[in-house]
Amino acid sequence: MAKAKRVVTPQFQELHELFAKTITVRVIAERIRACFAEEDAELVRRRMEEAHFDVLGVEVADDVIYGYVERSRLGKGPCKHFHKLFHPSELLSASTPLLEVMPLLAEKSRLFVLEHRRVTHIVTRSDLEKAPVRLLLYGLLTLLEMQLANLVRLHYDSDGWQKVLSKGRLQKAEELLREREQRNEEIDLTDCLQFSDKRDLVLRSEKLRALLAIQSRKAGERFFSEAEALRDRLAHAQSIVNGSSWPKIINLTEKINALLRRGEEVSPA
Repeated sequence: MAKAKRVVTPQFQELHELFAKTITVRVIAERIRACFAEEDAELVRRRMEEAHFDVLGVEVADDVIYGYVERSRLGKGPCKHFHKLFHPSELLSASTPLLEVMPLLAEKSRLFVLEHRRVTHIVTRSDLEKAPVRLLLYGLLTLLEMQLANLVRLHYDSDGWQKVLSKGRLQKAEELLREREQRNEEIDLTDCLQFSDKRDLVLRSEKLRALLAIQSRKAGERFFSEAEALRDRLAHAQSIVNGSSWPKIINLTEKINALLRRGEEVSPA
């Protein structure tokens, strides 16, 4: 096999790193509210019900939160009788990239965020609907579409893909190219393909499927269909999990990120 070469621009890689590393859990985490260890648990439970809190930190002197209580487990007596100590698997740094946090939230409903060795914030699955997560996901999906265009350019001759695409789809791309040229945009015909066109051109190539570790054309169609559906929900400001679930969305996000990594270095055609 020929030595792999890079087919994405440094700017593409920088954007990928921006989304993958720079957006951290701190931008979506909420400051954790707390009760005192000696407070009456029944009173605390009522306070949690009114505020719609499932979890409160438990603090001692100097505002140090050393554990937490769950509303569903509170009974009679002081809160210290019902508290749980933080387990290492529940803790993460405020600088942890959001992409690394999401798989953890697929397994746990909440995580606690450390700043300066103290628990200061909490993050739950509901926080994944916030704007920074939507920005992250839409950014990854945009990079995915850009990478599909790069792969089409690399693995087809200069006009090879035009012979594969249907006449109707090619005409739509040519019309869009003329419109964008009138606006003096520096693009080529490949940039004017729709997501589904680029997807189909990539999946037609057995070599590209192998490169991207896509097991079959059918599996690739399922993956890209889910990615496109997620992009549409984000573009129309719908709930991210509409018609899906957080574990599925998180799994899809991991697959998108892995595919972007694999596609950054490819074999020459």
